[in-house]
Amino acid sequence: MNDILPKDPRLDWPSLSQAERDAAYDNNKAVANSPALIAARNEASAKFRAAHTGALDIPYGDRERTRIDLYPARDKAALCLVFIHGGYWQRNSRDVFALLVEGMAAHGWSVAIPGYSLAPEVTLTEIVAEISLALDWLAANGPSHGIAGPVILSGWSAGGHLTAMALSHPLVKAGLAISGVYDLAPIRDTALNVALKLTDREIAHLSPLRLSIVPKPLAIAYGSAELPALVCDSRNFHAARSNAGAPGDIKAIEGADHFTILEQLRRADGALAKMALGLAKGG
Repeated sequence: MNDILPKDPRLDWPSLSQAERDAAYDNNKAVANSPALIAARNEASAKFRAAHTGALDIPYGDRERTRIDLYPARDKAALCLVFIHGGYWQRNSRDVFALLVEGMAAHGWSVAIPGYSLAPEVTLTEIVAEISLALDWLAANGPSHGIAGPVILSGWSAGGHLTAMALSHPLVKAGLAISGVYDLAPIRDTALNVALKLTDREIAHLSPLRLSIVPKPLAIAYGSAELPALVCDSRNFHAARSNAGAPGDIKAIEGADHFTILEQLRRADGALAKMALGLAKGG
């Protein structure tokens, strides 16, 4: 891994303009062809989901978005990847990430994709609680839907943050956090906070970098072409975990940006799929 860190814009945070602060976290603007990448992802997910309709839209809670899509393997005891989507806790939905099932399904795994409510309709505190509720539901009801194996929890972007927050759940064997945000304080100074309305308590209690380290294995990945703030968050979080003796590798996916990195989970031979396989083996 390249040990040369990009300059973290947050080192100069007080002197940055509002536009510069917004740009520090604006993945869509940072990736020029992001509209095309998103459209292709959504189209591929729609096709995959249409071909695998057996266990979709299952409620795990009382809200509109608290539903989960299940893609069980033939073997009920197979490992299960639970994938949490991203979108800065205020965009996207579980259905547009169905294409990611392909990679781990090729290895005989089950996959579960929970949805969750979005800001500003709910707070981040409520979103974090919903992920825990989804895992509670899967522990209790997964076996009746053909999913009873060990769970590797994964997520991308905001889902990477939610993965770190839910790592301590009893159902979770290990985690794979992809392109996540692990310190919420700077987010409050960006346009993202219009919907999130983060409180002091949420910054203190929902920032993985500000919490006690969960000793379970957590692999952390990011793209080498990602925004510096996200690269630095991943590196800082891994360093904090490593200093505390917590297991888990970190990997920079060479050439990947915030969107193309997910191809490495969609492909059975992708770097992220291999990291998930390694976690299942205890590595």
